Amino acid sequence: MEVATTLVTSSGSFTKPVACLPSSAARTLRWYSSAKPSGFLASPRPFRRRLQSRTSHRPSGFLGATTSHAETDSCTLPRVAVYADREKASARTPMHVSAHPTRRLNVALYLPSPAIRIASVPSTSRLLLSPRRRSARVSMTMGAVADETTMDAVQRRLMFEDECILVDEHDNVIGHESKYNCHLMEKIESQNLLHRAFSVFLFNSKYELLLQQRSATKVTFPLVWTNTCCSHPLYRESELIAENFLGARNAAQRKLLDELGIPAEDLPVDQFIPLGRMLYKAPSDGKWGEHELDYLLFIVRDVKHLPNPDEVADVKYVNRDQLKDLVKNADAGEDGVKLSPWFRLVVNNFLMKWWDHVEKGTLLEVADMKTIHKLV
Repeated sequence: MEVATTLVTSSGSFTKPVACLPSSAARTLRWYSSAKPSGFLASPRPFRRRLQSRTSHRPSGFLGATTSHAETDSCTLPRVAVYADREKASARTPMHVSAHPTRRLNVALYLPSPAIRIASVPSTSRLLLSPRRRSARVSMTMGAVADETTMDAVQRRLMFEDECILVDEHDNVIGHESKYNCHLMEKIESQNLLHRAFSVFLFNSKYELLLQQRSATKVTFPLVWTNTCCSHPLYRESELIAENFLGARNAAQRKLLDELGIPAEDLPVDQFIPLGRMLYKAPSDGKWGEHELDYLLFIVRDVKHLPNPDEVADVKYVNRDQLKDLVKNADAGEDGVKLSPWFRLVVNNFLMKWWDHVEKGTLLEVADMKTIHKLV
């Protein structure tokens, strides 16, 4: 049973919502609607303040899970802002109407429906279902939200829904935070936010390294070339497992499917070899950046890939000489080639030495997961 708490309207007619209400409530609602004068107030100030405080962290146009047409057609309002809260769902189905007939109308509804999160659209006619209370750590100012309206929908969803693992400089878990806040340079600098990450280096049987070019819609470091897959373990049980670094391995398997379409069965988690950890900070532009404790995972497998265009613009295998040429082009600014800062750090400090062990099959000999390399 889903709980809907507030319905506010200033429209001249109220035909569709009335059809969705129990008959007694519909009659009451029609009476109040006909009684209201021009200048009817759409939303009492307490509800305006509540809406601003609870929705300030969501960008305009944010889309979450939605119901099917069959579930929503009979009660659909134009220009709606809907939030559902399963945790506070009630088995009761009462209706309570309290209104000042000459000023405003507030109707509390208890409606059965699937969980919905559809962003608010500027309008004086709004259907507001009780939003989930969010903690202050993920709240943002309205100005910050407005800045994200041009963000790609997929990247926006990941930025606000993914929860990264916060760690200290010794890789001890100290909390979690939205991907959005973890990549704001303002937050990184003011709160020293450091999150856990991983970087996968996948080689084929010819010992060529698979590289990817990040998509143009990426919020941080768009269109740069980097190693096979770079992302974050999330704050969830399967990716918090510390034993044998299984959490990071599980996250790598998940993201290789998501970004490159490589099935999980082609990448057994026990085949990922953690070689080391590095801590670095790198700005992407004036607003975004990285501050990560990065797990470096190597794997040798022949795989088929189908890149996800929301994540990846291009891919290619390179041997050592081709990688050296790519680095030279990036240094010279030729052909518009750019490399991600974490990839450059690995290339400059570890990769060529480790590549020897890839070819010899002796990677375990150089694995060092006790040391955390602080690189700049």
